[in-house]
Amino acid sequence: MIRAAEQLGLVPATPRPESHRTPLVDGRSTHPIFNDQPLKLGLFGTNCSNGLTISHAETTYEPTWEHTLKVAQKADRLGFEALVPVARWRGFGSTTNFNGTCFETYTWATGLAAQTENIGIFATSHLPTVHPIVAAKMAVTADHVSRGRFGLNLVMGWFTPEMEMFGAEQREHDQRYGYGQQWIDFVNKLWTEPGSFDFITNDFHSLDVESYPKPYQAPRPALINAGNSKSGIDFSARNVDVNFAAMDTVETMNDYTSQLKAMAREDHQREIQTMTFGLVVCRDTEDEAKRDFQHIVDMGDREGANNVMKVLGMQSQSFASQIESYQERFIAGWGGYPIVGTPEQVADEMLRIHNTGGMNGMIMGMLDYHEEMDYFGDNVMPLLKQAGLRH
Repeated sequence: MIRAAEQLGLVPATPRPESHRTPLVDGRSTHPIFNDQPLKLGLFGTNCSNGLTISHAETTYEPTWEHTLKVAQKADRLGFEALVPVARWRGFGSTTNFNGTCFETYTWATGLAAQTENIGIFATSHLPTVHPIVAAKMAVTADHVSRGRFGLNLVMGWFTPEMEMFGAEQREHDQRYGYGQQWIDFVNKLWTEPGSFDFITNDFHSLDVESYPKPYQAPRPALINAGNSKSGIDFSARNVDVNFAAMDTVETMNDYTSQLKAMAREDHQREIQTMTFGLVVCRDTEDEAKRDFQHIVDMGDREGANNVMKVLGMQSQSFASQIESYQERFIAGWGGYPIVGTPEQVADEMLRIHNTGGMNGMIMGMLDYHEEMDYFGDNVMPLLKQAGLRH
């Protein structure tokens, strides 16, 4: 009866799914990760206990919704480009149970998207733990809530105890990337394919699939990945917009960045950015900064750090060559590149990361995100502008 009434013009026609097939806007015009800032900035790990520090060092940071929202809004006001969370389903034990209290990242990102204005907000997804149909729908929801500021951090699922929680068999390293490629191919098809389709691969058997609405960003939400192994580099060059590199020195960053960008351009006819991550400890004097960095290390949960490194060393080639010499970096920065010093020294090091290392940006950890963000904004941001890294 309704369809007949529509045909007679008695009631408005019911909108067809076709009206939602075309994404609304080019993602490069809505997501700040694509803006023209020479050095993009973000925060890493603000959704989980201890952030990036496996330490009992004193901090006002706490993994509550109220606190992480305040941090996000402060980063938004400072003009940062990205909030990248850690996805954890369980902690690493010992006295800190590092990252054991952790907000689920798709819903966390959606909540923050509704209460921020300009910053890009990512979810981090361990691909074997979320089915592509569910992930695609959650991502699109966050993308519409944020009006094109959402992005997805693709992780292959390296933490075996978490995989076991889901009853999933842990794949060998390279096989994880094979699964990941099928996963993102499926999700991309859900984001872009009109009508319905079948998706049949070694790992998926889905029939008559459809997904509406399509993303707010065209052709898809921004994608990032932190794979640094050969398989990880291949995956990033083929699929994502930003690769996050865990590097030991600034000089090695340049070789890594050049090779990755050349691979993306030559093998896949696409462009990719590179960013790095690490703990920033910025104080009025170099002595104060070094003292506070050392206090984080001295108060470190070394057993907890060893638990992290043991899993990474056994099961993630992305970090295998760095593990043994990196215990302090894991305690103070989750294995990232630390920047410790005065505002001038921090700005100079970021300039070196950009010019010598070839990096397009950095996502930072801080011992006390909320309190230290004010100092960074007042003292470092003006110097980054003077150096031509920000405008």
